[in-house]
Amino acid sequence: MRKRSVLGSREADGVRARRVPYGGDRREHWLLTREVFSCQATRRDPVTQRRERRSPPLLAGAEEGMSQAPEARPSPPSVYHERQRLELCAVHALNNVLQQRLFSQEAADEICKRLAPDSRLNPHRSLLGTGNYDVNVIMAALQGLGLAAVWWDRRRPLCQLALPKVLGLILNLPSPVSLGLLSLPLRRRHWVALRQVNGVYYNLDSKLRAPEVLGDEDGVRAFLAAALAQGLCEVLLVVTKEVEEAGCWLNTS
Repeated sequence: MRKRSVLGSREADGVRARRVPYGGDRREHWLLTREVFSCQATRRDPVTQRRERRSPPLLAGAEEGMSQAPEARPSPPSVYHERQRLELCAVHALNNVLQQRLFSQEAADEICKRLAPDSRLNPHRSLLGTGNYDVNVIMAALQGLGLAAVWWDRRRPLCQLALPKVLGLILNLPSPVSLGLLSLPLRRRHWVALRQVNGVYYNLDSKLRAPEVLGDEDGVRAFLAAALAQGLCEVLLVVTKEVEEAGCWLNTS
């Protein structure tokens, strides 16, 4: 009578068993047993299998992310803003209103020398060499770029200011003086730039930590009205030569 095999012909744990009769090849029987134990060790419990069916493999998601880049999102507009250093607020105001670094302290000092070549004590800057440039330096710097600075008559109503024709504004107003964290009971003249970037007007005061949003034209006019109400504020309109000659920075209609 023929003896039955150890495992028969059924499938054990996912491995199809081969018929190995008693007294057969022990090595073949050992290989089969090892395969069965290996399959049992990697078998997952029903709870784990349900979780895997619910969520896709992480590796597949990572591969999809690498093969297909996410949709590009528009980045917020970049606003150029220089922070205050020494007494270089005029240089900062020029670069901020032009939205790029075109002037330095050395360039401003060179303009001062051209304005007063024979003067031992230059009247257009600080005697200490720390800046504090006057309006003549700002106007000469803009003229060198083919631009002009138009003085705004404070007696005019601000509704006559044609802002779409104006590249930017530079204000000269009193500002408190501080020594480190200590505020002194003094006020000195300070240059501040206003500029529109991507349809939004910003206050680019170099003493601010970041640009201050003014909003639309109404926001700019409200800011100018508050500054002019102080009584010691002057406003310069930065325009092209063509706008200056045509006088279209003024809306008289």
